[in-house]
Amino acid sequence: MVLRVVRLGSARVEGEGIRIGTVRRPPRGVPRQAFAAQNWYDVWFPNLAPSVATMKLAQQAATPRDWQAFIKKYRAEMALPDNSRALDLLAALSQHANFSVGCYCEDEAHCHRSVLRALLAERGARLE
Repeated sequence: MVLRVVRLGSARVEGEGIRIGTVRRPPRGVPRQAFAAQNWYDVWFPNLAPSVATMKLAQQAATPRDWQAFIKKYRAEMALPDNSRALDLLAALSQHANFSVGCYCEDEAHCHRSVLRALLAERGARLE
């Protein structure tokens, strides 16, 4: 069993399981009933997306220092009880089921999903 961190909208791999969208907003111009068929996500879970203000920090990060400020803020958001419990749940589920979490960003290194990957690993998630 494994948890994958993916770019939403990318082709699915065999056995990927349910795809969870950890994004603040649904894909633009896509009817809700087409989200799964077009490989966006099966379940929308914005709880693990950065807040709008934090997302703007990431989008505007031009230096490593800016990026570190985003990481610090996003980690603080994910440390809140509801978010922390959601991360614990996903880490536990990764021991027993195949599924994926993701975001739209092209470059994972400059996306909240890189931090999400680290947070899940810290909780013992079985990651691909």
